[in-house]
Amino acid sequence: MKTLKYSRQREFIKTSLMGRQDHPTADALYTAIRKQCPTISLGTVYRNLNLLVELGEIQKISCGGGTDHFDYNTSPHYHFVCKRCGQIADIPMKTICNLEAMAGQYVSGRIDGHTICFYGVCGECEEGKKGNDEIAGR
Repeated sequence: MKTLKYSRQREFIKTSLMGRQDHPTADALYTAIRKQCPTISLGTVYRNLNLLVELGEIQKISCGGGTDHFDYNTSPHYHFVCKRCGQIADIPMKTICNLEAMAGQYVSGRIDGHTICFYGVCGECEEGKKGNDEIAGR
């Protein structure tokens, strides 16, 4: 495997993502990083996020809606997606260890991994605690 040249901008991206629990989009991460690194471009953020996913250093979460979210935690775990506000949260439960082997019995080929997203309405949306701007993602 080719050695990757150090990139200050990539380090900003990784450090910013590491300190978050909200599974941000590339746009949200870009907005946060611009405060520390004003010269970074949105394209650089997208390219580096995709590179970090390819290297297995971060996880891309595609749970529908067309917008990818990113997670620094690459260990096997499940996510909850709020259908109203779009918030993604980790579910702190044990993963099913042999799920891929179980699914493999029904697939012609090889299963290399899986992601599981549960959908519903988060407690804040259910209780009406989020304002209209938060629900609309603004």
